Amino acid sequence: MISIERLDTCLVDLPTIRPHKLAMHTLQRQTLVLLRLTCSDGSQGLGEATTIGGLAYAGESPESIKTNLDTYLAPLVIGQDADNLNAVMQRVERSVRANTFAKSALETALLDAQGQRRGLGLAELLGGRVQQGLEVAWTLASGDTAKDVAEAERMLELRRHRHFKLKIGAAEPARDIAHVVAIKRALGDRASVRVDVNQAWSEGVALRACQALADAGVELIEQPVPRHDVQALARVSARSPAPVMADEAIESLPDAFALARAGAAPVFALKIAKTGGPRAVLKVAHLAQAAGIGLYGGTMLEGSIGTLASAHAFATLERLDWHSELFGPLLLTEDILVEPPTYRDFQLLLPQGPGLGVSLDEDRLAHFRRDRSSLAVATA
Repeated sequence: MISIERLDTCLVDLPTIRPHKLAMHTLQRQTLVLLRLTCSDGSQGLGEATTIGGLAYAGESPESIKTNLDTYLAPLVIGQDADNLNAVMQRVERSVRANTFAKSALETALLDAQGQRRGLGLAELLGGRVQQGLEVAWTLASGDTAKDVAEAERMLELRRHRHFKLKIGAAEPARDIAHVVAIKRALGDRASVRVDVNQAWSEGVALRACQALADAGVELIEQPVPRHDVQALARVSARSPAPVMADEAIESLPDAFALARAGAAPVFALKIAKTGGPRAVLKVAHLAQAAGIGLYGGTMLEGSIGTLASAHAFATLERLDWHSELFGPLLLTEDILVEPPTYRDFQLLLPQGPGLGVSLDEDRLAHFRRDRSSLAVATA
């Protein structure tokens, strides 16, 4: 038996190309929780957990993820069969509630290590890729209309993105809507425009705003109302001329089931971190497909490791009706991989090597990790 021998974790702080404004937080840098899993045969796997804005977005922060991996998950998995992912993850589920970001990092690292041993890509371990690349939307989040238009024009010229999401909800609705309308008018039919409200509106505001946004040509409206109010989301979805997407409302497979049963949204955002890993997110995807719900490959603004883990999972799906948003590495000025992800012709291309298909740049990792020293979490 090849057993799990060691887990090493560290926090990695990477600068962003610009401030990234959301309804609840403005991101000035991104902190990754990097997990390196070592097995008894010497094989290793990488995993990543990344949140948005510390505790501003979700109930896990980089610091809590690292602590829980070190203190609770590591003792549960060390000595376990590294090839039996079902048994390992079930063992974790029985003893650790929630903490899906930490679980996602662990599941990714297990899959990466298994892929290294077997010479198979992570997508192949998940059943096989049916797409070699995923079209990627770009988020315009400077909050400045002229800057956002110029940024979108540059992305179109570079053939990097032709779908654009606008982060709104922090300002007065009328001001936000005017901002979106101006950008859509400038881009015209050359690009699609979507919005993400990040739960900022009441039901009444959402009903009026969705109509105005649809009239302006906005194609998709993400999580306009608070995540817990499923009935409000369903009522807004029923009356909105533009499709509404559930995002924060999905934090587990039971959440997805409840939303599907309530007919709360015609589109679901898929995020490996919020459901507990690449295998876990595919359960949500398959449930949504069975219910006739469209799919969108979401992001927690992960770095390259988390982004490619998501891409491997999403590439096994026959289609992503609303494409993906896996642009996280492009928001960062630095990378910790030898070869960063490849974006070309509006797509993120999947690596072809075993596991995730990536290699760490150890020197750059040493420079950007918060502790700047080797951290041994646990040994067998």
